[in-house]
Amino acid sequence: MTASRSCSDGIEMAGWPGRSLRSLVFSPFTLLLLLILSLLSVAFLSAPAYCANSTASVLAVKLDGSITPASDDIVLAAIDDAASQGANYQALMLLLDTPGGGLAETTTILKLMEETEKPVIGYVYPEGATAWSAGTIILQGSDVAAMAPHTIIGSAQPVKLSPLGGTEPINDSKTTNAIVALIEEKARAHGRNTTAAREFVLSNLNLNADEAKKEGVIEYISPNPEDLLNQVSGLKVKNTTLNTRGVEVKLFEPPLSLQFLKILSDPTIVGLLMLVGLYALIFGFSSPGIGAEAFGVVALALGLIGLGFNVNLGAVFLLLLGLGLILAELHSHSFGILAVAGLICVVAGSILFVPTSFPQWYVPGGYQRSMALAIILPSLILGVFLAFALYKVARARFAPPQNIRFEGEEAEVLDRLDPEGYVLFQGEYWQAVADEFVEKGEQVVVLAKEGTKLRVKRKAVADQ
Repeated sequence: MTASRSCSDGIEMAGWPGRSLRSLVFSPFTLLLLLILSLLSVAFLSAPAYCANSTASVLAVKLDGSITPASDDIVLAAIDDAASQGANYQALMLLLDTPGGGLAETTTILKLMEETEKPVIGYVYPEGATAWSAGTIILQGSDVAAMAPHTIIGSAQPVKLSPLGGTEPINDSKTTNAIVALIEEKARAHGRNTTAAREFVLSNLNLNADEAKKEGVIEYISPNPEDLLNQVSGLKVKNTTLNTRGVEVKLFEPPLSLQFLKILSDPTIVGLLMLVGLYALIFGFSSPGIGAEAFGVVALALGLIGLGFNVNLGAVFLLLLGLGLILAELHSHSFGILAVAGLICVVAGSILFVPTSFPQWYVPGGYQRSMALAIILPSLILGVFLAFALYKVARARFAPPQNIRFEGEEAEVLDRLDPEGYVLFQGEYWQAVADEFVEKGEQVVVLAKEGTKLRVKRKAVADQ
């Protein structure tokens, strides 16, 4: 319908008399309530976190699934966390269970392992896990290399995506020789078998735990992290003598933003987001007004972030896009589609915008989870509020018509009638038409209802 300016147009409805979505959204009481709830949530969730256990331990980081840009951020966050705890963490343990991943991401992890002062233990775990391709290179770059029984490493030949959707090996000598040199140097630096390391790339060599130890590409075989730490206790790594017998293994829990980024970085998810985004844009532009283009932009933005687009810029873009879509919903008739898309953008942007690498003296690491909840919760409160408002709008739209008296009733002009505009009639916005100009704020009298419009006349003239 076109008679109403807000989402609650079409007056002959029951269930929400005298209110519109715009009046509800901009109600001072509603805004004050939202502000109070947001401040209370921030105050509650930002309470100081408990102090870390002073007992020395080892920080374990899971690298499962594909090695993606999110993997780099998770390793970096774990290294920063371990560094901030000082002597509380003796070493880092990378728990590898991966089919491989991007070469750029792999070299970034290798560089992070080299630069950290903490010893890094690469461990293919649990039993039955694999560390193929990029996982094998990371294992060779670790200070200590270990595997659980019945695990496999190897198949490090580079591949590329084929036009048919599968993968095909890269036989370009420039690329292959570069990767061979990289894995050989990592193996040589840690006293491992460079010939076997070379064959991982050139011949797609695969080794189980027993074979890998026999070939000299790993040092330890262990069924679990606790047993492995008992075995490496007393080993001197990076000018540090490990004293890890009986120490606790603490699993690193990435911040919510990195967990979300890990999901977005999954190759399957990225592909679906880009595909859905493109088709949604095509459908939206071919059938404007449905809202598909809004979801297309959201999907493409999330897909680009998953591909490695700058996360901070992406988060700001999503926040601004979400606010724009929510504001557009207040002035459109999309039945909540724009509001839902906007809310998705705001929540996703809020999650990705949570800081994860502040200096320790500025924001301690223990606060990060509380900060995440404190930033995201107001978005969820806004979502609940929008859902309530849209529910009220839906009730008003589909409520049975009421018999409303029109002729002779008064209304207030909201926009200048020139000769059409909007009036406030019985608490709702109506499109009105007059035979003369009527200024904003004047009172008019309804002469008749013509379809979805009201025919009105200035009160002073109507009274004559």
